Amino acid sequence: MKNRIVIKLFLLTTALCMFILATILFGQIYFFKKYYAARKVEDMKASITAFKKAYLQSSGKSQVIQKLERDFYQNKRSWIVPLDQYGNLVDANGFDLEIQLAASELRKFPDENIRFPMDYLVDKEESTNIASLFPIGMKVSAYGIKKGKTFIPYALGKLGTFPPGTLGALTPAQLQDLTGQSFWENKILENEVGKRLYKQEDSGPKPQPQRSKQEDRKSRSGISNQNTQKDLTAQTIRLNGTIKKVNESKVDETLPYSNDLFLNRMKTFQAQLLFNNVTYNFNSFYVLNYEKNDNKYKIFIQPFVDKNGQTLYLFSMTSLQPVDEAVQMLKDYYVYITGFVLLLILFTAFYYSKKIANPLLRINRITKKIANLNFSETVPITSKDEIGDLSRNINLLSRTLHSHITQLQQDIEKEKRLENTRKEFIAGVSHELKTPLSIMKSCITILRDGVAKHKKGYYLEALDKEVDKMNVMVMDMLELAKFESGTYKMKMDPFYINRAIDSVCEQLRLEMENKDLTIQKVIQPIEVVANRHRIEQVLTNFLTNAIRYTPKGHDIIITTEEKADQVKVGVENKGTYIDPEQIHKVWDRFYRGDASRRRSKGGTGLGLAISKNILEMHHVIYGAENTDDGVLFYFHLNKK
Repeated sequence: MKNRIVIKLFLLTTALCMFILATILFGQIYFFKKYYAARKVEDMKASITAFKKAYLQSSGKSQVIQKLERDFYQNKRSWIVPLDQYGNLVDANGFDLEIQLAASELRKFPDENIRFPMDYLVDKEESTNIASLFPIGMKVSAYGIKKGKTFIPYALGKLGTFPPGTLGALTPAQLQDLTGQSFWENKILENEVGKRLYKQEDSGPKPQPQRSKQEDRKSRSGISNQNTQKDLTAQTIRLNGTIKKVNESKVDETLPYSNDLFLNRMKTFQAQLLFNNVTYNFNSFYVLNYEKNDNKYKIFIQPFVDKNGQTLYLFSMTSLQPVDEAVQMLKDYYVYITGFVLLLILFTAFYYSKKIANPLLRINRITKKIANLNFSETVPITSKDEIGDLSRNINLLSRTLHSHITQLQQDIEKEKRLENTRKEFIAGVSHELKTPLSIMKSCITILRDGVAKHKKGYYLEALDKEVDKMNVMVMDMLELAKFESGTYKMKMDPFYINRAIDSVCEQLRLEMENKDLTIQKVIQPIEVVANRHRIEQVLTNFLTNAIRYTPKGHDIIITTEEKADQVKVGVENKGTYIDPEQIHKVWDRFYRGDASRRRSKGGTGLGLAISKNILEMHHVIYGAENTDDGVLFYFHLNKK
């Protein structure tokens, strides 16, 4: 049984723990990444929306915008920048060159002085020495894209270093040979230009907007929120000029354009915006997936219109690398977790064996004994849990069952004794009635036959005496049956025991005088609580019994002995002793111990039996014992 219980619990615990472990592992590996990405997207959308509101309230102040970008990065560990309609940074921390165009170039571009934002051309490591490479007064040439009245540069170098019409087709190595150190380029935008110059196929990814159901309904109904600004076709041009002013970058690691990866994605977005003719719906989110060196990223684009009616874009990028690292660490960590769980399962099985199986086995062994009516052992209670309650209830059941079985056995024994008593009673009554009936029959026969007519009065008197004896015997038998039925209620009252003794002695005074007996009373006026009538009946039976068996001329001694809360009443008669082995039988019905206590002495043989029942109903001590001169009958009563 022990092995079956422990094995079942062990297998159940193992299956449960391994199922929970497998569920957690499977969920974390296969669902947690998706859950994390979805939550990350929703969180980023909410943060970008909040950034847009704060940006619109900034009134275009550079310091405010940079603070918003830094706060966004610190809170989300993600970069965000506002871009204009051509993908240029709205605020570039003053990192640019100002070039004065040659007079011959004004036909290409109307502005005499143009600004070159260098953040798209220079990496952050190179931003600190731009002034030495491009000093004021240097003549430079720049290739760029003219779109409307805006010039977007993608390459810058000393004047004359670019072979006309071939820049987009040159490799980086060829450009390095031509320009030396004084050359920078936006390679991503330059590649797009080269593709179009030499009709190469565009392979760049196109963003797909994530629309809401409401936006889908609007699209199906013909409602479009597209950008209505009509941009001119992008033109690739070359401009020559002289460097007029240099604004160097103040590198800040928290600024978005200080990160090369983020900057390259902005350049890619700008190239798509300028050449792919992608249309973005205002106030919609566009989410792109990007992967670099096995690291996954999410790119967010939200177009909107500022207070001046200009089209702007919020461009943000966040990494999903933390969750990938976490999942990989979890995979490695679960090797240790699995080992720990197995050890835990073994410990749990040992716990089951010691704390659950052993108490159950002990309970099973003891209940088998109880089923065989062996109540000698109880279940030890070693805990306060359900097993402890079960042990306590089994012990209670055992005690209760033992008590009831013991009581039942006692009742059976009592019933057997009562049955024997009934048999003895019937036999005794039959015997006791047999003699008076025989005498009565003889007297009636003599009187009927007319024999000894001169003794007619004698026989009639004998008949009368026998009838009286039979009447007394029947009354005693009825009274004894009443006491033994258990329905009689004894009423208790206070009274003085000495007065009850005097009353009984006065009633029996004539019988004592006829036998020349003397009563010696050594009594005290003590108040007791009992039923006076029944106690006087007991005294009468004791005193009558003493008169009957005391020889003529002797004394009967009645005493009271006061104790702490009781009084002992004794009636001692002089005469024949009772056999010590038979003395406890004097309280039985119709007891005749020896020839001296034969029927000729008188009495029904029920007086002491009645006295016994009366005293037991008083719940007091009583008894009979031989003394130096005779026999003492006594009983105790409670004092008031």
